[in-house]
Order: sequence, then C-alpha cells, then structure tokens
Amino acid sequence: MMKLARKQVQALTPYLSARRIGGSGDVWLNANESPFDNEYQLNFSRLNRYTSCQPEDMIKAYAAYAGVSAGQVLTTRGADEGIELLIRAFCEPGDDAILFCPPTYGMYAISAETIGVERKIVPLKPDWQLDLTAIGQNLNDVKVVFVCSPNNPTGNLVSKEDIITLLEMTRDKAVVVIDEAYIDFCPEASVVDLLAEFEHLAILRTLSKAFALAGLRCGFTLANAALIEVLQKVIAPYPVPLPVEEIARQALSESGLARMKFQVLDLNANRAYLQAGLGMIPGVKIYEGWGNFMLVEFPDGDALFKATWDNGIILRNSPIENCVRISVGNREECEKTLTFIRNYYQ
Repeated sequence: MMKLARKQVQALTPYLSARRIGGSGDVWLNANESPFDNEYQLNFSRLNRYTSCQPEDMIKAYAAYAGVSAGQVLTTRGADEGIELLIRAFCEPGDDAILFCPPTYGMYAISAETIGVERKIVPLKPDWQLDLTAIGQNLNDVKVVFVCSPNNPTGNLVSKEDIITLLEMTRDKAVVVIDEAYIDFCPEASVVDLLAEFEHLAILRTLSKAFALAGLRCGFTLANAALIEVLQKVIAPYPVPLPVEEIARQALSESGLARMKFQVLDLNANRAYLQAGLGMIPGVKIYEGWGNFMLVEFPDGDALFKATWDNGIILRNSPIENCVRISVGNREECEKTLTFIRNYYQ
C-alpha cells in the first residue's frame, strides 16, 4: 500500500510521541502530562445530535479566561489541529513555506511536510532566543512562522521584545503563530495583549497541560476575527465531541479554574524541588524552564535516559546533546526520579 501513498507521505517520518515510543514503568515523566486525575460529570442524553462547530458557551468560557472576545477564539482537536489548520489555510503546497526555529516542537515540520509545504529552518541562538537577522533573511515565500514560548523542549521564554520585532518584520507578509501550550504555568508571559496591535498574530493554547486534560484533545487558537474567519473555512464541520464540550466547560468554570491554579502551584513547587535536587549533583546542568517540564544536561544523557528507562522511570530523550527532558510529576514521582539519578551518579 505504501507505493499508493503520496510521495511526501512515503518519505515522511512520523512524529514520535511519547505513546508511540512506549515504555514500561510506574513513573511516566515523558509527555509533559499532568499527574492530576480530575473527575467530571457527563451527560450522554444528546449523543444522537451533532454538536455545534464552535459551541458558544465553551467559546465564551475560554475567551473570558484568556482575556479576549469570543470572536477571537477557535476551538480545535488539540493545539495540533490548530497547527495544521494554519498551514492549510495560509500555505499553497509547492509554493509557500513555513519557518520554525529548532530545537522546538516537532509537529510544525511534520504538519507542513504532510501537506507538501516547504520547511525553512532557522535555529535558535545559543541562548535559545530568536535569530532575528537570520529569520529576516529567510522570509521569502514564508507564509507562517512558528514560535513556541515557553519553548518545548528547552523550557525558556522567548523575549517578548523579539516577538514584537518579528511581528513588525512580517506584517503583510506572514502569519506569526506563538505556541503558548505551557503559558498557564507563567500567564504573565503571554503575548495575548499583542492581538490588539497585530492582525497577523495567532496564539495556540491547550487544555492538555495545566488543565490536566491531555486525553480530552481540546485546544484553542486565539486571533483577530478576520484570521479566525479564514480558519473557519478549513476546519472540520463538527470538531468538538459532546463530552469534550461538557468537560471543557466544567474545567473553565469558576471551580475548575480554581482547581487548575492550585495544581499549577503544586507543579511549580515540584519543579523547584527537582531543580534544587538535581542541581546538587556534580556535572548536571539544569536549564531554567517555565513549563511543567525541565531540560537537564547530564554527563552522558543517553546513558542516563537508558538507565532510567530500564528501571521503570520513563523520561524523554532530547535532540540536544546529553540533554533529557523531565516532566514534572507528583511529589512521589519526583522523589523517586531524583533518588534514582542521585544513586546513579554516586
């Protein structure tokens, strides 16, 4: 069957998500999931009907949380669908390109490659900030620029001043997408206020991380109404299953938001605990991070990754030499991971 597939698909290497990679253990700190298993009430009495393409109450609830108007919100099946919609809506296959800055989230490239859109790569500078000069030199044919902040896997925030410069240099040329999947852990760093000034700005959000709803597959794109209208042209007719709508509304209620914020405080405390403990191990470097994960450089990252894997502690190997990404779990998971790594280096 492979020979019947499109040439781009035949050559494509799929994104290796944490679940595709697999593993066997009792400590799972490889997918930047939340350790909290919250319960929600479901009403199954309306499953014979389609949901609205963009459920009004759900959209209003997220708009209120994000500090935007309802007309500036589009909900999608995870932020990943938002990535794909933006590329499909603004890039002509074979003519246009996206631009992204590794090391960063791998789905920007894979979504573009799947559709047949060129990928332009401008690596981050050594401090993992944008190389604005190189970006400016590579904007020919670029219709969408992706920037992740906090960035995955490095964890750092991208300079807001640099984002503003990027928006100014791409005005009337390209859509700039700021991926804020982890912004709920540092909401003060959001660029949502820039929507008022830049009509070509889009912001990706998700309920997967801080809201502890990775299995719900619920994301949002924030943008000005004209950009949202373009995305509405290419989105599936019924992208929001009824259970997703109901759970999202509960998660965005007053009590749901209070629970999320409490859990974020707990995870931030556990991140600080891990950072302090790992920082005491000779030869280990912890990079400052703002999400629910940490990037850690070890004397031999591949060996450490394999040792934890073999002992049931499933972390995430990184494309950055000798670096391992560690999701922040509950205190027990963090303690077990820290104890193993300490003993490994004794």
